[in-house]
Amino acid sequence: MTLLLAGDIGGTKTILRLVEASDSLELRTLYEETYRSGDFPDLVPLVQQFLVKANTPVPQKACFAIAGPVVNNTAKLTNLAWYLDTQRLQQELGIEAISLINDFAAVGYGIFGLNKQDLLTLQPGKHKLEAPIAIIGAGTGLGQGFLIKQGNYYQVFPSEGGHADFAPRSELEFQLLKYLLDKHDIQRVSVERVVSGQGVVAIYQFLRDRKIGAESPEIAQVVRTWEQEAGHEKSVDPGAAIGRAAIQGSDRLSVQTLQLFVDIYGAEAGNLALKFLPYGGLYIAGGIAPKILPLLQNGSFLLNFSQKGRMRPLLEEIPVYIILNQQVGLIGAALCATRL
Repeated sequence: MTLLLAGDIGGTKTILRLVEASDSLELRTLYEETYRSGDFPDLVPLVQQFLVKANTPVPQKACFAIAGPVVNNTAKLTNLAWYLDTQRLQQELGIEAISLINDFAAVGYGIFGLNKQDLLTLQPGKHKLEAPIAIIGAGTGLGQGFLIKQGNYYQVFPSEGGHADFAPRSELEFQLLKYLLDKHDIQRVSVERVVSGQGVVAIYQFLRDRKIGAESPEIAQVVRTWEQEAGHEKSVDPGAAIGRAAIQGSDRLSVQTLQLFVDIYGAEAGNLALKFLPYGGLYIAGGIAPKILPLLQNGSFLLNFSQKGRMRPLLEEIPVYIILNQQVGLIGAALCATRL
């Protein structure tokens, strides 16, 4: 048995999990704790406190999934003044081998640690062994990546596909593009600005300001509060409020917002699928999908996913799954650690 440390390191919170891995790569969680990242000056004292509390020997290997780019085994967190270096971490923590990986790459590794109940099949398709796998996930941003079979394992490759251009396809979407360009005084709009938590709010504001739908007092108050708190710590989450209202059908403008969001999300997932033809599966990750499952299952996501002209038959054969387990990144970090 090998003792592993897996971490999901974010600007707001850090989750650490102590794992025991068997020779067959079965993982057993021994201890887990969540911390406010900002309470610590660096990752080292946080891990040290965790290990003391866990009352365990020093793990042999560790892998930390980082909310930000990892370059040459170093990472600087996007929203936190931490600079992480694997060599320094190994020395100061006394852990033999440590890896830093992008948090969305961790999702890619985590796919192989999921059970059937962790997945919802949106489109069964025709699975092909050895074929590429693709991942996409809307949450705070829009993560994208792919996996290629190399020997006995899949190699995970993160990408910055979420920062590609938003490609409108209808008059309404062209109006949305123009609205965002003018509102933010920018030269281009990335797809992440539309397909993400911030995108849900942006679409709502667009439909509201264009008088396409009427606001309800409840959602209007949440959005107004969020707008007034610009530049300060937020006390409300308008994206979550809009999503709940859309699921409940209690606010017409929220329903319209999520319908447009799901259409564009499906189209972008289809764009990713065209580039990699992932007959090994396209996995939808991120925090938004599990919260709006009925809207993803009503057919419009897959309609926009496969609406690619002559390529439609190809996309209809790609298996599409929604990841329900929100700890897939931690699972992936642990599985990545087993390879060190």
